[in-house]
Amino acid sequence: MKKTLFGLIILCFPMIFASAQTSNIVKTNLSQAEIDRIVKTFTDNEGKFREALKVYAFNRNAMIATVGMGGQISGVYQRDSFLTFKEEGTRFEKILYAPVPTIKEITVTAEDIDNLGGIDPFAIEPQFVANYNFTYLGKEKIDELDLYVFDVAPKVLPDWKKTSLKYFSGRIWVDDRDLMIVKSKGKAVPEGKQRFPIMETWRDNVDGKYWFPALSTSDDTLVFDNGQAVKMRVRVSYKNYRVGRTEVIILDDDEPAEETKPTPTASPTPTKKP
Repeated sequence: MKKTLFGLIILCFPMIFASAQTSNIVKTNLSQAEIDRIVKTFTDNEGKFREALKVYAFNRNAMIATVGMGGQISGVYQRDSFLTFKEEGTRFEKILYAPVPTIKEITVTAEDIDNLGGIDPFAIEPQFVANYNFTYLGKEKIDELDLYVFDVAPKVLPDWKKTSLKYFSGRIWVDDRDLMIVKSKGKAVPEGKQRFPIMETWRDNVDGKYWFPALSTSDDTLVFDNGQAVKMRVRVSYKNYRVGRTEVIILDDDEPAEETKPTPTASPTPTKKP
């Protein structure tokens, strides 16, 4: 698997974020059979990566801010966490730093936090692939990657009053060599009374074969039913991926099975920020 420049986004975020907004999709002709093959392969890969992630621990630093007049930050919600997965596959979060929120215009809900660990960074839940329409748009080159571009939307939007299930609606970019999602841009639906910002997520290569989220960002305006409009800024980084559990073993097709020993990983020590 080839490496990318996506790992540099944390260091030079302003420049890359600005340049990534320009779309240069080139329409290419693919048969429906080839499109179906590509979709099946990258959605299968998503399932493998979800399983692989269960053996990893990582850190997530999340900042949700409201933006007032003149572009000034009017309130901040911050949550820095250590995350891993329990043996049964449920996510475990240890909050390392969470000062009292200063956001007044809106309330950051449990749904918002759930999306930071689901729809926002990962887009498509593998078990619900059959519930989506994938529309092939063409190819786009970003950094050194040649990418297939798809618009993605649920076939049927569920009634938000009857279910808490969320789907991804937006766009994904798939590496044309390894057929893996390396970027996504969209939001969680349905919204109901809640509103979710459009999030753009870049992934980075981990351990030579896994594409895990590196950075999710948003600069969006949420408009509510009562006419209230709130400008939002969201920055979420995912970093320090390391093996924390090894009950689940993901192998390449040509690799023999091999027993591995768990490697204990010390949790980061909480620190107070000025």
